[in-house]
Amino acid sequence: MARYIGPKSRISRRFGEAIFGPDKVLSKKNYAPGQHGNNRRKKTSEYGLMLAEKQKAKYTYGVLERQFRNLFEKASKKSGVTGEILLQFLEARLDNVVFRLGIAPTRAAARQLVSHKHITVDGQVVNIPSYSVKPGQIVAVREKSKSLEVIDAALAGFNHSKYSWIEWDENVKGGKFLHMPERADIPENIKEQMIVELYSK
Repeated sequence: MARYIGPKSRISRRFGEAIFGPDKVLSKKNYAPGQHGNNRRKKTSEYGLMLAEKQKAKYTYGVLERQFRNLFEKASKKSGVTGEILLQFLEARLDNVVFRLGIAPTRAAARQLVSHKHITVDGQVVNIPSYSVKPGQIVAVREKSKSLEVIDAALAGFNHSKYSWIEWDENVKGGKFLHMPERADIPENIKEQMIVELYSK
């Protein structure tokens, strides 16, 4: 399972956003990394802006290039707005749904919970972070894992009404994926149309 394991604060500083979750380094150094990061930088080209937007989406959801391109091609074959459908596919990933449910504090932590077989889908253990959750399916913490401190800490004070496309159920310590989210319901600061234009070149 390939994933980015490099310095996360450096990536967050490149985009000027805490895309991996709360970041103390970003708050102290809110400028680009590198020797000249605090100096005025030259204007980025249109292609550079589109490429940066794609990179931001990849890092945000923890997806590498081949997987991301496959999702884009899948999205482009469906009827509707390609960029929005791409984001919906990313939101439907099992690790992302676990994160949205508040079971894990970050997507990286959610990915680890999934990989270590702490998460079930419709009662069956699924350890594939990229698994695509379908509307109506229930994502929950495995019975043996419900007492894990890391999960209790993440859930403490979490607002489960934050996302309208997921319905929390305290009894199963999980929730139902009701439907694909609308673009307005996805809080990520991603200009998906720029990604579409990049791949269309």
